[in-house]
Amino acid sequence: MVELSALWLPILVSAIAVFLISSVIHMATPMHKGDQSAIPNEDAVLDAVRAAKVPGGHFRFPFAASMAELGSDEMKAKLERGPVGYLTIAPSHANGMGKALLTWFLYSIAISTVAGYVAGIALAPGAPFEPVLRITSAIALLAYCTATFHESIWKGVSWGVAFRFAIDGAIYAIATGAVFGWLWPGV
Repeated sequence: MVELSALWLPILVSAIAVFLISSVIHMATPMHKGDQSAIPNEDAVLDAVRAAKVPGGHFRFPFAASMAELGSDEMKAKLERGPVGYLTIAPSHANGMGKALLTWFLYSIAISTVAGYVAGIALAPGAPFEPVLRITSAIALLAYCTATFHESIWKGVSWGVAFRFAIDGAIYAIATGAVFGWLWPGV
């Protein structure tokens, strides 16, 4: 068993590696260029959202507050008439992406911490590279990849987008595992 406190270096370095790799994937490759598109008649839609004073949050439309309301003839007509979807109103990015990037880095540290914790329970100091890689990569793969499929299943996000983010997640998982394998504490 390896104490979590002995894994601070691979935790930190793997989070840095994921942060850098994700930056390259999203800024220097065309992989995610088509993940989002403009809404038709964007100015009119934005004016309507502003006029409705929609607060920040995540919304479903049409919305049913209960199962009884969902089964009503009025709701069935709304669903049939469409559109049906989700709307996320995020804070303005006027101040840049600093907060999102910091949160992403902290999230990567959390994933690396859990991967290290599980591997630390399963493996001893001085464990060979391969088992360290396999365990930490598997945990990181679950963390980085699974949420993308929820978005496609429940919210209609394109399966292509989900698979592209899953590819990202697999790359992050391999990087996490490789760093842990490289920096795993010795005996």
